[in-house]
Amino acid sequence: MRKQSMLVATAIIGLSTIFSPLAESATAEDRTGSNWTREHVSKIELNEQNTAPIINADELEKLDDDYHTWDTWPLKNKDGSVATVNGYKIIFALSAPSDVLPGKVHDIAEIRYFYSKNGKDWVSGGPVFEEGDALGSRQWAGSAMIDENNQIHFFYTATGREGEEPLTYEQRFAKASADVVTSKNGVSFENWSDHQIILEADGEYYQTKEQGDQGDIAYAFRDPEFFKDPKSGEEYIIFEGNSSGAPADRSCLPEHSGSPEFAEHHEVPEGSVLFNGSIGIAKVTNDDYTEFELLPPLLEANCVNQELERPHIIVKGNQYYLFTDTHFDKFAPGITGPEGLYGFVSDELFGDYEPLNGSGLVIANPEENPFQAYSWLVLPNGTVISFVHFTDIGDLTIGDIGHQPEEFQFDHFGGMPAPSLKIALNQDRSRIVTELGQGVIK
Repeated sequence: MRKQSMLVATAIIGLSTIFSPLAESATAEDRTGSNWTREHVSKIELNEQNTAPIINADELEKLDDDYHTWDTWPLKNKDGSVATVNGYKIIFALSAPSDVLPGKVHDIAEIRYFYSKNGKDWVSGGPVFEEGDALGSRQWAGSAMIDENNQIHFFYTATGREGEEPLTYEQRFAKASADVVTSKNGVSFENWSDHQIILEADGEYYQTKEQGDQGDIAYAFRDPEFFKDPKSGEEYIIFEGNSSGAPADRSCLPEHSGSPEFAEHHEVPEGSVLFNGSIGIAKVTNDDYTEFELLPPLLEANCVNQELERPHIIVKGNQYYLFTDTHFDKFAPGITGPEGLYGFVSDELFGDYEPLNGSGLVIANPEENPFQAYSWLVLPNGTVISFVHFTDIGDLTIGDIGHQPEEFQFDHFGGMPAPSLKIALNQDRSRIVTELGQGVIK
């Protein structure tokens, strides 16, 4: 466990985001797009600066004994900082009853919330949305922002359609707003707006479900994350998508491999074209956050990776740090990387993103416990939250878990916050500085 001085982390990343009013971001139309390449991934190496400490799940506790929780995000101010409402911090998490097998939780996921006075001891507030109001057959991850009028805007993934049989994996972005009410008894939400679908894949920049159904291995249009650009003042949604087109319409190009020198000697295996993960962006075009303009992807991983999950941006100085999560089995044939948090840096929002540390790897699970945590989210001060996934499973992979006895699955699934980490950022380099307590948000 790393116990280096917190002063080191503070000196490098700062306790708040520092902006320069002099720098201007390029427009979306100016950019040619950034690629995470096979050459970048080939440079991945685990070391003490990017490998998380081993998690001992026996020392940790669930947020609520009756529920598994996983993807988690805090209520934020418009500038991306963690919000405090009358002394309370508020977090949101995907959840399912704790008697549901781990492999089934995504089929019934709903968003619950928790609040805390100190950012580490969390009290369950129950489901966020009133019964029957949320869109989709279940709800997947998103974000929450509080505005100048103390109104909270919830953005989430509406997956499938209410009442559908069988379940589908259609994914659309939904939004609802409410007032937050605090008292000595806790936190609640009142005066709900209607829930609205605010964004769907267009088939031009981002693959539609219909395009993906023509032979792709997975589909993604999810994880809407609110972001306000401090340089321009414009507001956006950052999200996970797939590059557009059916498999037959796409091909692996030299720029997907990397530099000409690397591409010349690197063979791209058959089937790599099915890996078309991207990080998308849409611009807010009205005052109530219900209308958006889809823009070209910030980053694509064509022929490299299938899922760039929960993307988000923090700004430090004049640099934009773009982070995303992915699984080891989402890398295309011929390349590999660990379950981890990956990051990229650019001088402009719509600029050229280069992978941190040369490869993109920021945090990896240790080789001894390769699936211990997932769904990392970086906060502006360098705190990184995640959840405990599967621990101490020996040589098994995630794909093997569902074939094990139910008791084994429950015993090894976390479904709770992991110990938070602290990272430091310096230009195009990152490193883990220390481990914080379980579920700590600062």
